[in-house]
Amino acid sequence: MKVLVTGGCGFIGSHIVDLLIEKNHEVLVFDDLSSGTMENLNAKADLFTGDLTNRTEIDAFFRMQKPDAVIHHAAQIDVQQSMKNPAYDCSVNIQGTVDLLDLSIRSGVKRFIYASSAAVYGNPEYLGIDEEHPKNPESFYGYSKLVPETYIRMMSCASGMGYAILRYANVFGPRQKSRGEGGVVAVFTERMKAKKDCIIFGDGEQTRDFIYVKDIARANLLALESDKDFTANVSTSEATSVNRLFTLMKDVYNYEKSAVYKPAREGDIEHSWLSNNKIIAILNWKPEYSLNDGIREMSINND
Repeated sequence: MKVLVTGGCGFIGSHIVDLLIEKNHEVLVFDDLSSGTMENLNAKADLFTGDLTNRTEIDAFFRMQKPDAVIHHAAQIDVQQSMKNPAYDCSVNIQGTVDLLDLSIRSGVKRFIYASSAAVYGNPEYLGIDEEHPKNPESFYGYSKLVPETYIRMMSCASGMGYAILRYANVFGPRQKSRGEGGVVAVFTERMKAKKDCIIFGDGEQTRDFIYVKDIARANLLALESDKDFTANVSTSEATSVNRLFTLMKDVYNYEKSAVYKPAREGDIEHSWLSNNKIIAILNWKPEYSLNDGIREMSINND
């Protein structure tokens, strides 16, 4: 199958590209290299450098390449940047996705996989958060990931194109940068390797659902191979405190310093973990990596 991966030079996208190539798919990567890097790109993938907000560029690409499927990961992922510049966030995450959808349908794409986010839920009303949980994003980034979901469902239904919407928990792994959504593992990694202080905001008992990037890549592959249209969380269904994360990473990196605690940041969500029951039922997918396994593999691959 000829598969287009937008953002395929980025953290998550590049791992999906690697797995697709391992499974003998022909992979096309469309990336503007604003956050992704050439170092992440699999040598067997074909790179097309372009801007998702430039419809002319995307149109020319589709007319020339005619992919069978699209896995869409190109996005503006910085929550703080979305609050400072909502117009840009909207242009990339909403308008860019709608244009990509339209051109996918026009060119006969059979299946569209979309990377959404736990940010669509906002502050949890209950745990674990399932797909029916109220959607109350607390940032423009959360809204700009949520709005395209409706376009995908409606446009796919009208055209007959298959789709899957995957809402990620806090993804971590090799190639992740220490900024953007869910980057605490990358921040700790960077600072521990440099023997610098690791800062924890609040008491460290706040919890998150940390999922390894290779489990995310496998979920995308299974969603691509499925004939079902669905929206589902991709998560471990486990809550891990920042304190526990720090302790696990401290052991892996032989880090001798204690954490430096600072006041909690305004607006930070206290507890969050996502139910993965739905994706297990639909795709028979389960996470294969524990948090400790992922951190240990990440420590080797980041060297």
